[in-house]
Amino acid sequence: MTRTVQPCRLSALGMVSALGTGPAETWPRLIAGDTSRLVRRADLVPEQELIIGMCAEPLPPVPEGLREFDCRNNRLLLAALDQIVQPIVGAIARYGRARVAVVAGTSTAGVADAEEAIRHQVRTGNLPERFRYAQLEFGGTSDFIAAYLGTTGPAYTLSTACSSGARALASARSLLAMGMADAVVCGAADTLCGVTANGFSSLGVVAPELTNPCSANRRGLTLGEAAAFFLVTREEGGVQLSGVGESSEAHHMSSPDPEGSGARAAMQAALADAGVSAADIAYLNLHGTGTSINDAMESRAVSEVLGPSVPVSSTKSLVGHTLGAAGAIEAAFCWQVLDAFDGGELALPPHRWDGVPDPDLPALDLVEPGRRVAAGKVARVMTNSFGFGGNNCTLILERRVA
Repeated sequence: MTRTVQPCRLSALGMVSALGTGPAETWPRLIAGDTSRLVRRADLVPEQELIIGMCAEPLPPVPEGLREFDCRNNRLLLAALDQIVQPIVGAIARYGRARVAVVAGTSTAGVADAEEAIRHQVRTGNLPERFRYAQLEFGGTSDFIAAYLGTTGPAYTLSTACSSGARALASARSLLAMGMADAVVCGAADTLCGVTANGFSSLGVVAPELTNPCSANRRGLTLGEAAAFFLVTREEGGVQLSGVGESSEAHHMSSPDPEGSGARAAMQAALADAGVSAADIAYLNLHGTGTSINDAMESRAVSEVLGPSVPVSSTKSLVGHTLGAAGAIEAAFCWQVLDAFDGGELALPPHRWDGVPDPDLPALDLVEPGRRVAAGKVARVMTNSFGFGGNNCTLILERRVA
């Protein structure tokens, strides 16, 4: 097989989720399968207490000159972005402001702040003085990042539901391949809000307890919030984004094709794009929402494309389903798996569930705590992100060692 697009380097990573702030804090909790930082909240859906993957640490303030963008979503992405400011500053100095692009993903933007603003208006008759429409706009996410960093290259936001973060990475690679930028700041952020919590609850897909992916007892998803941002360049070495597969089966507005046609197409396209076969994949991060239909279709697609022996796990039981940020934060988890790789074995995130397999699903190699796999001199991992409306994106990351 021959690669269709040259890989790009995920040169730096900033992240925040229920597992903590930054790669160093996140990694030991990820590998331990730590669910202790999930919380219960009763303020999102009336008369319903939910388990939530919440970012509990204080978030940095939005600078005074950018207060029109001040919302929790932008403060959350700032917590991730600030971790990689120095490499970004270096890229700007090297390439120039016009040659550094920004691609962001989100599905909520400042909806939570808009909800509070509307409640304030109901109480007082006026919107809060600090509320600005830019906080609510999807495009405000990338505009804020570009303004904060002082970049003048292409800047735009993608909102393709739960594949937004993965598609942001795919777009970053395309911008580099087309010569439209020499470096790209890309990733995604999504924050908890009543709109999405009530929407998923009305669909009957929110689990009363912690999500239980691939189990016969699975009852739905756990919601979460997160942000993950990368600096992407053409440099060699390090962790590379080597394969992208995108598809849209458009089966239903909120349900995937139960036969997994879109998921299967995305994974196959990613393998072809990377110029590798299923046997070259050492680990797959499942979309793994814990809902009945998604787990069934993804299990079928994975079994058909990769077979039953590739180690897989869902990390959504650790941080929740972070919606528009899911593709970015789960790519970040895969980045960490590869970043820790020294040419021997890969340490893998465990699949946290009750251990009761569903006899109606194809058997997959679900990762147990402490699992490590040999990867030789080139380690490749895959991550799936499937969104509403059939927006699917599969990424392959790899790292070579001497």
